[in-house]
Amino acid sequence: MRLLRTHTRIPFLAAIPILALMAMGATAFNDADPVAESAEIRVSLSDRSIKLMENGEVVRTYGVAIGRPSHPTPTGTFRTGRIVWNPGWVPPNSEWARNERPRSPGDPKNPMQGVKIYFREPAYFIHGTNAPGSIGQAASHGCLRMRTEEAKAVARWIESNGGSVRMTISD
Repeated sequence: MRLLRTHTRIPFLAAIPILALMAMGATAFNDADPVAESAEIRVSLSDRSIKLMENGEVVRTYGVAIGRPSHPTPTGTFRTGRIVWNPGWVPPNSEWARNERPRSPGDPKNPMQGVKIYFREPAYFIHGTNAPGSIGQAASHGCLRMRTEEAKAVARWIESNGGSVRMTISD
């Protein structure tokens, strides 16, 4: 009986790191997954654009605001994670946000409008903005800002492609 308990405990313990990553919004990329292979996001920081790709073809292109030189958008390959609809905003514990206060969903002063799509927990995401004039600029604190309706369209596209897609951000 003791041997049986040990054997059942090992798979559970082995699953803890995977469950922790899933709880943080991270997902593993599975090359055998046909949805994951056919849909991806490519971001060009120099072009300030986000491209939705299906089967290697661009299906939509949108403009984005990228991180300022003092708060650059990270480059590399990621996976989109959690999607939060109509998010509120809590100022991060950073010097630039020292005098800011939390904003409720729908508040016109909320910098997160419509949707927030995580790609590098806990601080980097694609989101709608209350400053659409910043699109095409290096204006954010590392996130990718989009016009609100366009950010919502990207979130719906991600959901229609399995809920998480590969995302490559390059200079």
